[in-house]
Amino acid sequence: MQNDDRIEIRIEFSPLFNRKLKQLPRKIITAFDETLEIFWEDLNHKRLRRHFLKEKFAGYESIDVTDDYRAIFKEEKTKNSIVIKFHLIGTHKDLYIK
Repeated sequence: MQNDDRIEIRIEFSPLFNRKLKQLPRKIITAFDETLEIFWEDLNHKRLRRHFLKEKFAGYESIDVTDDYRAIFKEEKTKNSIVIKFHLIGTHKDLYIK
């Protein structure tokens, strides 16, 4: 049972995100798992460098997985919940410079 004053937070992954993640080297997958743990504990932890994106990714946000890898997500809020859905993961170059 959920208290009406509490906000439920869910993290989801798009099929595309899951496919991209599975293609990455094991050390990047591990880095993402560690980053996700930090994100879950504190959505705005400074290590994540969470920020809004522009242009082709307007409406999305990004967090740092490693110095070069980023995870792109969209946050949707309702009165009682926040759903964070990850859509893409890749290097800075692969995601932004094409």
